[in-house]
Amino acid sequence: MKQITLNTGKTIGEGSPCYVIAEIGINHNGSLEIAKQLIDAAVEAKVSAVKFQKRTPEICVPKDQWEIVRDTPWGKMTYIDYKRKTEFGILEYSEIDNYCKSKGIDWFASAWDEPSVDFMEQFNPVMYKLASASLTDDSLIRKICATGRPIMISTGMSRIDEISFAVDLIREYGDYPLMIAHATSAYPCKPEELNLRMINTLKNMYPEYIIGYSGHETGLSTTVSAVAIGAQFVERHFTLDRAMWGSDHAASVEPQGFVRLVKDIHDTELSLGNGIKQVYESEIGPMKKLRVNITENRLVDML
Repeated sequence: MKQITLNTGKTIGEGSPCYVIAEIGINHNGSLEIAKQLIDAAVEAKVSAVKFQKRTPEICVPKDQWEIVRDTPWGKMTYIDYKRKTEFGILEYSEIDNYCKSKGIDWFASAWDEPSVDFMEQFNPVMYKLASASLTDDSLIRKICATGRPIMISTGMSRIDEISFAVDLIREYGDYPLMIAHATSAYPCKPEELNLRMINTLKNMYPEYIIGYSGHETGLSTTVSAVAIGAQFVERHFTLDRAMWGSDHAASVEPQGFVRLVKDIHDTELSLGNGIKQVYESEIGPMKKLRVNITENRLVDML
């Protein structure tokens, strides 16, 4: 499984450019207009895909938190009402589906519960994301695998044995299109807890699968570093303004930052080369000026 071809024709993995995901998640704050602005900004930044999150609040919110009153931009309300207010439904996602298609950008979602998988199926998503919090939800993993669509699992807040158990479960479905994302589930994450070398650990553990990185840090350089050491896809939270109200904005990247991130990622990929030493044509001029003991025969051999 060195390469996965999505139903939009894009490929992820060996021989393909890094697949860059801008996670809108819940940073739309329940506003379809903000969601569209974020999609426009993602297209401008030339990202590969935007990702949302889909939940059934009555399943995902613990019952003992339903009636806790929270301060929100819409005034005081119970936590369950807040989660309902910010959750997109069929009308919003139908508009998002059409809008992304018109812009030529992939889109998909993290499904946090089984009914959300059924909901997303009507949009023929390019893949599913299994959030770090759901890595131990065996029933949800089986529900997603039953669709046959590619699955990206995130490994934050997880032990190695928990990762292995989830991968083994997915392996029960044969040569399944699986992507594994290294992650640390802190928002924002301190550099010393990013542990980017886990990318190579996962590559060594699972050479047959596509390995990437889901970052929650505040800077850009460490995400670019993840690509330099082998991440074949990356995901970062995306916001219009890091100062906006909401839990994920502070660990998100703003539009101009995403423009720079995508450019730096692809420049890094180009700069890695093939590992075979050669003398480039651009070096011949400086060589003639500066090299000692250079002969015509030696020069011809190098060209």
